[in-house]
Amino acid sequence: MNSQTSKVYLFIHVICCVKNKEPLLTKPVRTVLFAHIKKNAADNGINVLLVNGTEDHMHVVVQMMPTQNLAQIMKSIRTESAAWINESKFIKNLFEWEEGFAALSVSPSSVKQVLDYIEKQEEHHKTKSLDSELEVFQKIQI
Repeated sequence: MNSQTSKVYLFIHVICCVKNKEPLLTKPVRTVLFAHIKKNAADNGINVLLVNGTEDHMHVVVQMMPTQNLAQIMKSIRTESAAWINESKFIKNLFEWEEGFAALSVSPSSVKQVLDYIEKQEEHHKTKSLDSELEVFQKIQI
């Protein structure tokens, strides 16, 4: 198979927290921020399938291309989005993302299920905390 006929299906589910998990992302901020992230990523060759979250974190599903690097993708998304929030003055205080992030590969057959889960973040976090959500990742053993 040559590179012109290659088909690559690398889907990554990433969770990023607001610095110190502060609840700074109000609904109006999330609405404009997540739309901005998706558009800006597309403008930079990053295929973000979905961005959603709550006051203290966001979920991003990215379809990576073979030449892309997850650390660079997330640095680009987080750096640009924090600068955009701060320049736009959507939040009174300085906005920052946590340094690290959680990332999981997603099987092509499970992408729809993951997107459905991310679509329902507000509903999901009415009964489950971010910490309990992140604990699930700690328990994954290979």
